[in-house]
Amino acid sequence: MLVLITYDVNTETREGRKRLQRVAKLCVNKGQRVQKSVFECLVDYAQWIEFRHDLINEIDPEKDSLRFYFLGNNWKHKVEHIGAKKSYDPEGPLIA
Repeated sequence: MLVLITYDVNTETREGRKRLQRVAKLCVNKGQRVQKSVFECLVDYAQWIEFRHDLINEIDPEKDSLRFYFLGNNWKHKVEHIGAKKSYDPEGPLIA
């Protein structure tokens, strides 16, 4: 399934900046960055459960937020890209 993940981490403190780095690293390891704090992640259900758990454990829910958009397995007809950043195929190789 394709999951769109967005996050907003409060970076006013040193700890907040560290949280941001950890959240970004988790997302980079599971998906493709499509905008600064937006990732497309192609995962199966078991991977998703673990990934979601890891992300939730990294944030401070009083200061930060995560949003998950489930595009499912039929995502190809739900994503349209227009603009400068080149689109990619999550099912294809990640190395260009």
